[in-house]
Amino acid sequence: MALQSNYVMYLTPQFRKLSDDQLAQIHNASLEILDRTGVCLYEEEALNLLKKAGVKVEDGNRVRIPPGLVEWALSIAPKRVVLCDRSGRRVMPLERNNVFFGPGSDCPNILDHRTGERRRGTLRDIEEGIRLCDALPNIDFLMSICIASDIDQQVADRYQMRAMLMNSTKPILFVTTEFEGTVDAIKMAEAVAGGEEELRRNPICALYINVTSPLRHNTEALQKLLFMAGKGLPTTYTPVVLRGINGPVTPAGALALANAGELAGLVIAQLKREGAPIILSGGTNDMLDMRTLGDVYAAPENRVMFVEMAHYYGLPVFGLGGASDSKLPDEQAAAEAAFSLILETLAGTHLVHDVGYLESGMTNSFEQIVICDELINYVKRFMQGLVVNEETLALDLIDQVGPHGEFLGTEHTARHYKEDWYPRLLDRSDFDTWKATGGKTLRQRARERVEEILSSHRPEPLPKDVQAKIDAIVEGAR
Repeated sequence: MALQSNYVMYLTPQFRKLSDDQLAQIHNASLEILDRTGVCLYEEEALNLLKKAGVKVEDGNRVRIPPGLVEWALSIAPKRVVLCDRSGRRVMPLERNNVFFGPGSDCPNILDHRTGERRRGTLRDIEEGIRLCDALPNIDFLMSICIASDIDQQVADRYQMRAMLMNSTKPILFVTTEFEGTVDAIKMAEAVAGGEEELRRNPICALYINVTSPLRHNTEALQKLLFMAGKGLPTTYTPVVLRGINGPVTPAGALALANAGELAGLVIAQLKREGAPIILSGGTNDMLDMRTLGDVYAAPENRVMFVEMAHYYGLPVFGLGGASDSKLPDEQAAAEAAFSLILETLAGTHLVHDVGYLESGMTNSFEQIVICDELINYVKRFMQGLVVNEETLALDLIDQVGPHGEFLGTEHTARHYKEDWYPRLLDRSDFDTWKATGGKTLRQRARERVEEILSSHRPEPLPKDVQAKIDAIVEGAR
């Protein structure tokens, strides 16, 4: 009988911060919160589903969810979610250590790459930002970039969805302000996919839901969750804890609380439709800088723990990276973006969003998105495993060249040198060459890259009849 090795061989780098025992402790703590403290649900259908499952409702809307019901929901939730591009190709399997990257949504401000001005976002900014992301090879999915301040805010989310569907073929993670906006966004997606069943089988989009807090689940978040679950479409369900404000300041306590709120959403979704696809955030918790009470996006304390919680359950996970608390695409922004991108990738975050965010989520920057596209490419190359075989060891070549030869002119070098990573935006030239070509900073080169793409890239258009259907849905909402 062959002996089993007591170690795992990894072909690519991996990282873990929490032990199996710590993950189990946090899971059990979340179960206790749900069973002992309970959560308040502000949606009658969610309460009725729990009543049918034998859960008692107290004080009108407070439920204490038993551990067995949570374990049941975890056992039937899909372990794999696949997102498709606009043509229905299954391009983003959220499983194992697959990692995909995309921008964020709903920043109130944009850093205008043409003028350097920080100003309110517009619909044009969304359309241009989506076109930019469509062209960037390392941006895998879309979010809506910023808030269109020049559009009636009651229907602005419909225009955001329209802009994403019209200006790119990539998968979409969309956000809506009200429940009716979710219904209209899915109608648009169904028009593009070819119908309700086609969208369910090959989802070109997923919904991102923000929840008031882990212990208070607002009406619209629950309505969105139930609607998407009923259709069998993927969604995140994210009760964010601001540590020290609406949850414990300690990361472990905040994680246990946020995870409890997310598990409550998972239970409700599975009661609505067994096997409803849910993308966990693992119970997101954010650090506040207690000197200012500002939400910190790039803090080391924010990293990877919630991702590991989702991996503990074996479920798809949604995370954050490529964001900075800096106000400009400067040295701080590049450093914070790089750190967060590599850490989230090492942890195996399936969906890394908010690429390009500045100022703690208050401002989006096309220049920063382009810089992050380069950084993501760097990270992807780093994550590739090393090939060790006769060809790569090149022992015969080493012996042939010997102590006094050189390898530059060999066929082996010509055959393999292109396997190394060559940046497009980062500069490796010597000082004199760099100076002779303008002595441009990274930000200046990024700005030129943005303009180059926006002036030349045109995404594949939707068929005229599909465009007409989308326009009719937007006009009906307006």
